[in-house]
Amino acid sequence: MVEKGVEIAPASGKLGILLVGLGAVSTTFVAGIEAIRKGKSKPIGSLTQMGTIRLGKRTENRVPLIKDFVPLAGLDDIVFGAWDIFADSAYEAALHAGVLEKALVEDLREQLESLKPMQAVFSQNYVKRLNGENVKTGKNKMELAEQLIADVANFKAEKNCDRLVIIWAASTEIFLEQSEVHQTIEAFEKGLYDDNEQIAPSMIYAYAALKSGVPFANGAPNLSCDIPALTKLAEDNNVPICGKDFKTGQTLMKTILAPGLKS
Repeated sequence: MVEKGVEIAPASGKLGILLVGLGAVSTTFVAGIEAIRKGKSKPIGSLTQMGTIRLGKRTENRVPLIKDFVPLAGLDDIVFGAWDIFADSAYEAALHAGVLEKALVEDLREQLESLKPMQAVFSQNYVKRLNGENVKTGKNKMELAEQLIADVANFKAEKNCDRLVIIWAASTEIFLEQSEVHQTIEAFEKGLYDDNEQIAPSMIYAYAALKSGVPFANGAPNLSCDIPALTKLAEDNNVPICGKDFKTGQTLMKTILAPGLKS
């Protein structure tokens, strides 16, 4: 008996990308998309936009672009949102990060200024060297999660999005080992009400995403959704989760390789 493959829904309508953290990584991502949409740049290095996939045997010479073979959202259908502990717009944050040439940032000013972050869930107990004022408050961590869930629902409605994805691109949190509160969703939710210190902000974002039916991608080496409680919640709700880290390579390039090449 041959099992039928998983059917993938057409990538129609708007895709909302909600970024946790609006710093160097996120603003470079957003500005890159905006530059491509304005015809100011090409998607160099983008697997989805320029990569190809081989079909059949090599001799058949069937190598379509990935974006023409896999149902992916078009760049013009992407809508951005963000949370950050600083209230700076994407324009101000991009200038501060200094990754992109100032002329390009200025050329994209209108688009970048329109992206202003929502208040973030944050605690300095998990990221020691940062502190910001654009931060949510609540009587416990469950209330903070509920505020994030409301943010997600409001964003989807206001931007008329058909589907969403949440990407963690904020700073790396302190190391946490798995404990009892991470083992089941019941223990985890009790921990949210009890303000358990073993539940980091990234876990609250992941929980809010999964409760909202939104895929969650972890871009830092945090424990985040990589705990039994949240992997089970993802499975039960049929929501994808992924990621162990994608920010480290950018940090390595910016702090070590780029200065070395420049000198």
